[in-house]
Amino acid sequence: MASNKPKISTQGLWGFSLLDRYIATEIILPFLFIVGLVSSLGLAAGTIFDIVRQITEYGLMLSVALQYIFLKLPQFVAYAFPVSILLATLMAYSRLSTQSELIALRSVGVSVYRLVIPALIFSLFVSGLTFAFNEYIVQSANYQAAVILEKALGQDRPTFKEENIFYPEYTEVQDEDGDRRKVLSRLFYAEQFNGREMYGVTIFDRSQDGVNQIISAQSASWNLRENKWDFNNGTIYLVAPDGSYRNILRFDRQLLQLPRSALDFAQRDIDPSEMNISQAVEYMEVLRVSNDEKGLRQLKARIHRAIAFPFVCVVFCLLGAAMGTRPQQGGRAASFSVAVAVVFVYYVLNFVMTAMGSVGVLPPLLAAWVANIFGFAIGAGLLVKSAQ
Repeated sequence: MASNKPKISTQGLWGFSLLDRYIATEIILPFLFIVGLVSSLGLAAGTIFDIVRQITEYGLMLSVALQYIFLKLPQFVAYAFPVSILLATLMAYSRLSTQSELIALRSVGVSVYRLVIPALIFSLFVSGLTFAFNEYIVQSANYQAAVILEKALGQDRPTFKEENIFYPEYTEVQDEDGDRRKVLSRLFYAEQFNGREMYGVTIFDRSQDGVNQIISAQSASWNLRENKWDFNNGTIYLVAPDGSYRNILRFDRQLLQLPRSALDFAQRDIDPSEMNISQAVEYMEVLRVSNDEKGLRQLKARIHRAIAFPFVCVVFCLLGAAMGTRPQQGGRAASFSVAVAVVFVYYVLNFVMTAMGSVGVLPPLLAAWVANIFGFAIGAGLLVKSAQ
């Protein structure tokens, strides 16, 4: 016997039905309000109180303080996106459930899975927005804010390493028994660097078979036209494998074909937390050449976390929709308490997993995604129960 239940059309403007637009409106408006509220509270607690202290104690100019606050705002907006979408979806579906609209929709054949589709589509958009914020706005704004504040307080931050530049390079060799191991191929040291020229340069180069060379120069800089190192007032010592000198060459100026990796290393004095993904990937090559396994592992963990974190918006959306579509027994206060607990548990788990990935207990890729996988599994399970 055919069912007499009326069906709600799922077709409409750009493939979205009237139902989709109705649910989306119920989510988007609270989401925008909560983003403004949460980011304002975060900015006040995390920045404004401290900047007021800087004004009163150190005489920081008001114009500098306002500029600093403005540059810190994107960070708190990005932090607010996941929490806002959790609360917005929870509020929207809780209201629909409390006012029996979900019961009415399900009675005409609309499943719970169909009802959460508009929220999930919106959460994907917010995930992309979160990624774009973090990649193109937040990191750059944080760095500029730190530079502006330090300059105003008389603590200019250099954009390069100024002294004691120590840069080793390694190569992989194969022993007679077939085992492969890494050995030092070149060691670069400079006493000082002014951003363009290095002073007190010493290079121990053992990259060529059968001969080692030691280069000592008063100064050195990178010659862009020749794409080589330009050394001034120095000496080259050629050393035989038995330790004897083969030749000694003194020079006023000498162009040498050596990698510019040491210059790239010296010119980058940005904390990894202030790098976006593209900058971090470039810096990985510097760490790889210098055989800095610890720094490389930490940077990998940070990159994977930066990719995985925006998807928490989808996870929180699923959790909010699943909790909101369940029968409301404890009221909105109980739902809000559960949402706060979810946020706390997620961030604690994410922090622990990231730390484990940084120290090598877990692969960085797995550590970055464990919290998302765990949250998605819980949200999917709750949604299935709501649909039954």
